[in-house]
Amino acid sequence: MRHMKTYKNWYRFIANSILILVALLCYIYVWFNYVNVMLDKTYIMKGNFLVIGVYALIITYFISFFGGFKIGVNKKSNVIISQIIGLFVSNSVYFVVTVMMAGYMSYIPKFMLYYGCTFIVQAVVVGIASYLFMTLFFKVFEPYKVLVINGNHKNDLAYKFDSRNDKYKVVGQMSYNTDIEEIDKNVDDYDAVLINDVPSETRNRILKICFAKGKRVYITPKISDIIIRGAENLAVFDTPLLFSHNNTLTLTERGIKRLADIFLSTMGLILLSPIMILISLAIFLYDRGPVFYRQTRYTKNGKTFKILKFRSMIPNAEKDGVARLAAENDDRITPVGKFIRATRLDELPQFFNILAGDMSFVGPRPERPEIADEYTKEVPEFAYRLKVKAGLTGYAQVFGKYNTTSYDKLKLDMIYVENCSLLLDLKLMLLTLKVIFIKESTEGLEEGKITATNKR
Repeated sequence: MRHMKTYKNWYRFIANSILILVALLCYIYVWFNYVNVMLDKTYIMKGNFLVIGVYALIITYFISFFGGFKIGVNKKSNVIISQIIGLFVSNSVYFVVTVMMAGYMSYIPKFMLYYGCTFIVQAVVVGIASYLFMTLFFKVFEPYKVLVINGNHKNDLAYKFDSRNDKYKVVGQMSYNTDIEEIDKNVDDYDAVLINDVPSETRNRILKICFAKGKRVYITPKISDIIIRGAENLAVFDTPLLFSHNNTLTLTERGIKRLADIFLSTMGLILLSPIMILISLAIFLYDRGPVFYRQTRYTKNGKTFKILKFRSMIPNAEKDGVARLAAENDDRITPVGKFIRATRLDELPQFFNILAGDMSFVGPRPERPEIADEYTKEVPEFAYRLKVKAGLTGYAQVFGKYNTTSYDKLKLDMIYVENCSLLLDLKLMLLTLKVIFIKESTEGLEEGKITATNKR
């Protein structure tokens, strides 16, 4: 088992190194034949090595940042999309750097053409190579045989594991009520163990068994676990302590975040105004109904505000007075609405909410009071999300889905609340670029459901 992990790591290292080399060769060709020759002072020898070396570091960083090196970990489509976005951001950064090196604004169209062509060729070649590497990976390395140990509350996590049959194969399930000696004996027959919503005392015993046997362990965290993960080691006494400050951003950090929200929302409204005008026309021309809709939402400390979005559903979509989330193939969604929801363009008017201070760019999703109150009845800790201001994007929006259960949304949001920082905000804003292209993130609810209630 341990040797297999080493082989997988070496495979990923070699595959990712080849992908970086392929992307770098594309840029080297363009640099020597088109870009460098346009500069007043062309780079020679060490200068060329410096330019190419920095470019290699930039594409390595951004591809890694977006998850493009996770061959055999994430789905093929996810990895390839991550690589393409990483290459796009890298070439955009180096395009700006090259314009600054040249010093002539008149060179912008040509540099844009060169870097655009470089990106397209890289995306195609790297995408094909990555697909082949991942196909070979899943043929060479068998999926992990997983034992699922379930708690009292039913959920579909075992099904989610089994749906990734390229990586996992659920071949056994047991109840946490099973005698601990029996669990100890069975663990030997599996590569990994999923401890699925098991009470803390039993979970800790199973965890120690897996640790002793060197087995992979996947654990569903409880809210207390997430709070503890954000704690610091405190070495004041000779007894180990964990210190949880349970605060969010400092006053200075909140000020910087607010200034960033004002600047980014203003720039967004200016730069995206042509797109917003086109969307407005499309919505109006389809059914002559209102372009926007306003809805009451919760933000920090339970305060309410009117969120502004492009209308994606038919007028009076909730004429029966029942608050409900969108379902898969919801007949209330218009053809224009399907497009703007899939591309997240329906969220653009929220820049006005951010500018007004009702929301931030990053924070928990602002829920409707009726739906949030329903979630809170089931999971009282759901109110913990309101320790910070609601956001256009956030941890749950990036790593979750539209139909993620209330309890799992809470866990994702609590990870942000316990670890929020300006650096994490920047990371989540960049990762939002990737989420736009992942269809699964906009999945609606199952037919007949009105809220993403937890299956506990």
